[in-house]
Amino acid sequence: MMDEVAAFKLILLGDGGTGKTTFVKRHLTGEFEKKYEATLGVEVHPIFFHTTRGLFRINIWDTAGQEKFGGLSEGYCVKGQCAILMFDVTSRTTYNNVPFWYQDVERVCGNIPMVLCGNKVDVRDRKVRAKQVTFHLKKNLPFIEISAKSNYNYEKPFVYLLRELTGDPQLELVRQPALQPPEVIFTDEQRIQMEQELEAAKYLQFPSEEDYEL
Repeated sequence: MMDEVAAFKLILLGDGGTGKTTFVKRHLTGEFEKKYEATLGVEVHPIFFHTTRGLFRINIWDTAGQEKFGGLSEGYCVKGQCAILMFDVTSRTTYNNVPFWYQDVERVCGNIPMVLCGNKVDVRDRKVRAKQVTFHLKKNLPFIEISAKSNYNYEKPFVYLLRELTGDPQLELVRQPALQPPEVIFTDEQRIQMEQELEAAKYLQFPSEEDYEL
């Protein structure tokens, strides 16, 4: 039965330490059923999503600590159908490197659906505020702030990608993902403040000279 489920290959990219592996390991099924591709140095986590369009399997390819932009084997990205680019909002460097990861994906996969995710928004000492994130505007990507350890917005990148992959903008989850219990508490106060900053940033954002041009 599971062999008949529509499956997509998702490439997960970003600097080491941004929380990519933590993100994929939040999902109970994906961690339990993962397999290791020794020749490429990656872990593949199959995660199932029950949607209004049926059941889908997203195979998340995680670099397992082998990150190096421009140096990843093309086998890692080849046949990738969608991607999540992740940076750490507590590290400016990880955001500055996003264009290089984007370039890696585009070079091998072409124009596939991508989401930019800023992780660790539960940490109060942010270095990259919402109004400073402009790269996605240049490339017409959605930007989603997440907190892997608190499960905040975990499902949102996947819902966006599934909508793009299926061509159905109305696609919704009919069952929430089976996740590990939160490791940290993301308070309502933090969430409200962050969402207010995101809303305000919509009216402030424009490509910054600090961003790399590709």
